[in-house]
Amino acid sequence: MQRRPRDERETTTVVRRVRLRGAGLIVLLGVLEAFGPLSMDLYMPKLPELAESLRTSDALAQSTMSVCMIGLALGQLVAGPLSDRFGRRPPLLIGVAAFTVFSIASALAPTIGWLILFRFLQGLGGSAGMVVSLAIARDLYSGTELSRMLSWLALVGATAPIVAPMIGGLLAGFLEWRGYFAILAGIGILLLAVTFIALPETRRFGAAAGSGAGSGSGAAASPAPGGFFADARVLLDGGFFRLLLAISAISGISFFSYLSMSSFVLQEGFGFSPQLFGIVFAAGSICNVLGSQTSRVLVTRFGTRRLYGAGIGIGLVGAAVVLAGALLGWGVGIVLAGLWIYLASTGFTLPNGNSLALSEHGERAGTAAAMLGTASLIVGPIAAPIISLGGITAFTLGATMFSAMLVCVVLARVALKRMA
Repeated sequence: MQRRPRDERETTTVVRRVRLRGAGLIVLLGVLEAFGPLSMDLYMPKLPELAESLRTSDALAQSTMSVCMIGLALGQLVAGPLSDRFGRRPPLLIGVAAFTVFSIASALAPTIGWLILFRFLQGLGGSAGMVVSLAIARDLYSGTELSRMLSWLALVGATAPIVAPMIGGLLAGFLEWRGYFAILAGIGILLLAVTFIALPETRRFGAAAGSGAGSGSGAAASPAPGGFFADARVLLDGGFFRLLLAISAISGISFFSYLSMSSFVLQEGFGFSPQLFGIVFAAGSICNVLGSQTSRVLVTRFGTRRLYGAGIGIGLVGAAVVLAGALLGWGVGIVLAGLWIYLASTGFTLPNGNSLALSEHGERAGTAAAMLGTASLIVGPIAAPIISLGGITAFTLGATMFSAMLVCVVLARVALKRMA
């Protein structure tokens, strides 16, 4: 009887050591990856009300999302490397607990200044779930199996943005904006309990999952991880990783522009109610789900590299439709169609891009995931409020998204040629 390769047998052993199996593991990792961004999606329909309640401007209300995303970005640079050196569980549990505490603090914030501070700290805590969930997935899987697993996580993660704005819109008549943060605190408590009970340590088995195992690249296993700066230097020595990092940063401008501007464009520009906005936002998340699951089905046939390139191209098309609809006055239907095409493209780019970047860096999965996550989250929250100073319109949204995606297409062509 033919024996399986050693690294495949060891990876199977790792999976068996995890108490959660199958759908349970996918759901928990998917929710951990998504619950940081969930802190933005749930209260998006209430942004205009928040601004009025705290007697502040739309730009400052929008900045409560920006600082949370900056916290999500910077926190990964701490949680990811710590998870490489000390295990996945400690930073994950501490991060979820911090997210819970500062969700409560946000609900009680007396002024916009305090809310901005608490939202930043909430983002720092939530970042642990985002980066450590990807590192755990890399501990357990590699190659096309990693792409498929990340597509499953994207399915779970996209369910939160589908459900959250709809719930947020339905609760708009019953809760003021503070109540939404109380709901987030409850989610944090539940996740903390489930993670503590059901998710054991996987980091000590990370080497078994292997650097380069199943990646299809033929790369040799990388040496053991060192400090953050030493690991970052090793990662940045690879030109392909640098290009993926740049694409993550620039695509983050496009995505955060959509995330932070769409409620103002649709509610104030096109007259949508909070309830209707919640439904439309959920429909966009469904497009993301369809994209990620189409990618999961096709990846074994066409490969990670091709689907990543296709996703970047589809994203440019969607952004172009948004811009054309706004520029030519074609109406809200065309603008929404462009946004939904763009969101479908992220279902291709995120799992396949992460898989390409992580496959050769199993020993540094936490640090690599942290750098990718930080790049995708740090530039957009800084750029979008600055762009919004001139006013938030459908044209502003479309022009920003199109410009960012055009640069991503150019960089992706260079990156994929190097990999060919």
